[in-house]
Amino acid sequence: MTRLDCNVTGCAYNSSNSCRRDNITVGGREANKSSETVCNSFSPKGTNTLLNACCGPKKETQVSCDALNCRFNDSKICAADHIGIAGRHAVTNGETECGSFEPK
Repeated sequence: MTRLDCNVTGCAYNSSNSCRRDNITVGGREANKSSETVCNSFSPKGTNTLLNACCGPKKETQVSCDALNCRFNDSKICAADHIGIAGRHAVTNGETECGSFEPK
């Protein structure tokens, strides 16, 4: 699993810069740079609150990755030891990105 830090404070799953989900998906199939990726698991604050109420933040998270051009993509699973999801003021998933993306 990957150590995940997330600064997307507008996401319902964010708690103290960690994610309450035990898995996320990074999108951006044809991405060649970070800004062309997104966190497909983003959900705006105010939604999914019942789903989040039971679970504390997790630092170790399974990260599925659709970014085929990322050097950390190993058969659609992120092989990086640590990633950061960026988009502090995001209100949609299109305003998020995998800040750790590195092209092959």
